[in-house]
Amino acid sequence: MQHVRKPIVQSLDHIVLTVRSLRATISFYQDTLGMTAVEFAPGRWSLNFGDQKLNLHEADRPVDPNVKHATPGSADLCFLTDVPLQQVAALLDQASLPIVAGPVLRTGARGPIMSLYLYDPDENLVEIANQL
Repeated sequence: MQHVRKPIVQSLDHIVLTVRSLRATISFYQDTLGMTAVEFAPGRWSLNFGDQKLNLHEADRPVDPNVKHATPGSADLCFLTDVPLQQVAALLDQASLPIVAGPVLRTGARGPIMSLYLYDPDENLVEIANQL
C-alpha cells in the first residue's frame, strides 16, 4: 500500500513575471483583465486579483540575483473567470487583442475548463477559462 502524505503546499500566493516594459504589462493586465496595479515598494509593482498577485520584475533590472533564467515571454498562465467566454472574446476583440486559440476544452486543477488563449505584451501565453 502506497503511503499518502499531506501536501506541503496548500495554495498559490504569487507568481513573478519578468517583463520588458512595466508600463505595457500593467496596461495589459489592468485595462484588459481588470487586475489592480499596486506599487508595494518603491519601484516594485504587482498586479493583484482575488487573493493572488503577479509581481513584476523588469528584465534589465533583476531584483534577485538568485534568479538565473528570468526571461520575458517564458510564462504560460491560466486565469479562471466567471465572465462567459463569449463576452471575454468580445472584450478582447474591442481591444484589438487576437485570440490565438479557443474556445477549447482543457483540464484545470479542479476539473474541466473551457479556455481562450492570447499573448500578453511579452508574449507570455495567457489562458482565460471558465470552470465547467
